[in-house]
Amino acid sequence: MLLDPVVFPVFIAIVAIVILAIFFHFVPFFLWLSAKVSGVHISLIQLFLMRIRNVPPGVIVPSLIEAHKAGLKNITRDNLEAHYMTGGHVQRVVHALVSASKANIDLPFEKATAIDLAGRDVFEAVQTSVNPKVIDTPPVAAVAKNGIQLIAKARVTVRANIHQLVGGAGEDTILARVGEGIVSSIGSAENHEQVLENPDSISKLVLKKGLDAGTAFEILSIDIADIDVGKNIGATLQIDQANADKNIAQAKAEERRAMAIAAEQEMKAKAQEARAEVIQAEAEVPKALAQALRDGHMGFMDYYKLENLKGDTAMRENIGNLTKDGMKNILK
Repeated sequence: MLLDPVVFPVFIAIVAIVILAIFFHFVPFFLWLSAKVSGVHISLIQLFLMRIRNVPPGVIVPSLIEAHKAGLKNITRDNLEAHYMTGGHVQRVVHALVSASKANIDLPFEKATAIDLAGRDVFEAVQTSVNPKVIDTPPVAAVAKNGIQLIAKARVTVRANIHQLVGGAGEDTILARVGEGIVSSIGSAENHEQVLENPDSISKLVLKKGLDAGTAFEILSIDIADIDVGKNIGATLQIDQANADKNIAQAKAEERRAMAIAAEQEMKAKAQEARAEVIQAEAEVPKALAQALRDGHMGFMDYYKLENLKGDTAMRENIGNLTKDGMKNILK
């Protein structure tokens, strides 16, 4: 069946549009034209092969044009494609190389790609090399030898060390080392007044330690932004020690008191024991007297004399225990 004369031209136009869309997708003609105008030599076949290799020409070609305009002749299409296929950021690397070239920083392409693949922002590193970065440390508390606590804040000015970006420590290490240096310098001061009078002494001592060794940065300066006086840690420790000594002394005194009470109770028990033995011995006296009477070793008169003696002794004890009022009552 023949197509309608009106529909046929429309069909042909649609097919032509589809063919052109596919062509311009796989062969980015306008990118090729832009590269040609910019003086970058790249063919349409190479652009087509980029599409086949899943490498976006929209990333590679503008980066080549930027490098060419900046005078970086050693950057080739193959270099950029290889870096993209290994997971790198092509545009970031090219931006970094252009910035480094303008700032007279020695940054080879291989070094830049290695830094990028290591997970660091190479463009930011170049910017930090040109414009040093200021890092504010958190408050660092330290105690001088006289026991006064000082709380210091510092500002660390750093510059990126391009050659240490791969494998070098980051900002956290710089902050930790600076904090350690501040604690050490304040702790070595005889009193907190020396630190308050000369805060730059902290900076000098910290800078001498070479804290940027093995890091991705070079420390340019350390400035003490603020120092506040904190607690009297020495006095607090002395109070705590005194309280601890007091508690120990109280515990020992309580132990001695408990031992004394125990010894007293033991003596009371022994006294009761001795009293029981006395009572038991006294109970044997009547038996002995009865036995003496039976055996004839003692007469009845001797027994009566003994009883009279006991009664006389008891009377004397009662009289000796009388008070003045009791004596008056007897005399009446």
